[in-house]
Amino acid sequence: MAAQTFTVKTPCITGGRSHMPLVRTDVLMSGLNYYAPGRKNKLHTHPGEDHMFVVLDGEATFFDKDQNATVLGKGDGILLPEGHYYQFESTGDTALALLRFAAYKPDRKDVRRIDATGENARSEDEMDYVCVDGETIEGQEWTLS
Repeated sequence: MAAQTFTVKTPCITGGRSHMPLVRTDVLMSGLNYYAPGRKNKLHTHPGEDHMFVVLDGEATFFDKDQNATVLGKGDGILLPEGHYYQFESTGDTALALLRFAAYKPDRKDVRRIDATGENARSEDEMDYVCVDGETIEGQEWTLS
């Protein structure tokens, strides 16, 4: 496999969130999550994967399945081992930019993400999951600076 280069950027949005895959090997994936202030996701886990997040901009509050909160600011990170249920929210005054890493276990199954109720299982590969559910601001991108 050849070396891969990437740029940490995503469209600026007026609300909602975006997920931009950046790079992947057979055992590691990285992407950029971008959440407008107040936006959150649902309690979920990723079977067969360890996850790590680093806050590049804004503030994130991560919650475990018991709703214990961990607040992270710019430059802070969190490691979530396989089987750990979590959710996070953009709790700062500015948009949240999270660099996301997933380390794949050798016995990883076809289900990539499942919420706490056991529903909404997602099976597509993270590199195929590009999501922008807010209104993009024409000509503006968030980039690491």
